[in-house]
Amino acid sequence: MRTKHLPAIRKIPDELWDEIKLLILPPEKANNNTIGRPPAIPFRKVLDGIVYILRTGCQWKMLPKEYGSGSICHRRFQQWILTKVFQRLWVKLLELYDDLRGITWYWQSLDSVAVKAPLEWK
Repeated sequence: MRTKHLPAIRKIPDELWDEIKLLILPPEKANNNTIGRPPAIPFRKVLDGIVYILRTGCQWKMLPKEYGSGSICHRRFQQWILTKVFQRLWVKLLELYDDLRGITWYWQSLDSVAVKAPLEWK
């Protein structure tokens, strides 16, 4: 029996964004109309870009322009990993998904690469 797959999410739904934005993400810089460097890409757009990369396996530099700069999204992703923001986000999303659809934790998967040991010369 084949299970029906849901379409890929290209943008975080509004209801989900409302759930996670205040709980997990730090406050954004205000978008003041001042002279100088433009404000950073909004967190929602960055998160949409990160989700796109994680779902497609696309390179950061090939991220579609609708998500902003791939380098900025990558930098924010790295910052969120170091500050545990992405971990808290992941846990919150798993909790929400478990409440919505249920997660059956009856198996685990591990992916690895086998590398030959170098030959030892005497």
